[in-house]
Amino acid sequence: MKRSELVSYLDAYLEVASFEGIDRSLNSLVVGPSEREVHTVAFAVDACQATFEKAMEEHADLLVVHHGLFWGNPIAVCGPHYTRLKTLIEGNLDLYAAHLPLDAHSEVGNNIVMAHKLGLQDIQGFAPYKGRLLGFKGTLGEGRSADWIASRLGFENPLILPFGNELMHRVGIVSGGAGSDVLAALSDGLDCFVTGEFEHQHYHDAAEGGITVIAGGHYTTETFGLLALMQHVRDTFGLTVVFVANPTGL
Repeated sequence: MKRSELVSYLDAYLEVASFEGIDRSLNSLVVGPSEREVHTVAFAVDACQATFEKAMEEHADLLVVHHGLFWGNPIAVCGPHYTRLKTLIEGNLDLYAAHLPLDAHSEVGNNIVMAHKLGLQDIQGFAPYKGRLLGFKGTLGEGRSADWIASRLGFENPLILPFGNELMHRVGIVSGGAGSDVLAALSDGLDCFVTGEFEHQHYHDAAEGGITVIAGGHYTTETFGLLALMQHVRDTFGLTVVFVANPTGL
């Protein structure tokens, strides 16, 4: 299909325009020549050299990432940034970024996918950021342990701060580096907060608030939405899709 048609669809489906002025990331198509045909679409968490090379090995025409190349301030086209852009252009690989739009999406977003994977009920938006709710919260049908939640989400080496009840019912989820949203979880009276990274400065907030924190890794928590979006693109358009794994362990 034409790249412009796919990009227009993704922009509308992910509501990219609604995050302008909110997201530091430059979203939508960020690298690409004039109109072209797209046959294979790759999906990955990070726009980095290793990801680009793997996507080209898969003969991808377009790469969709969560963490793009441009983050608000101008950056000199030197060093690794130069190499990355050179690789994309010479490798004829277009780049599409969806940062906060892929966190907050109500169907294929990182957080809603994790909420469904846990089987949460009464799911609602959670964790305000510049007027938008990025995460989701809900209740478990029966109390579950932190180990059960981490295992259910496939976290291999999670950081677990077990400051809450042994069995938990009310869970809030915000992927990536969202440790500060533990304050929103406490305000909402949740038992458990699931995120990617958890910073030292919020340790005592969690401890004194009596909430369990599960940090499954920034990379890991932000694969959920990409995998769901990949399946959606495949099912909707019949395109060849591939997930390019490049885990950092962080």
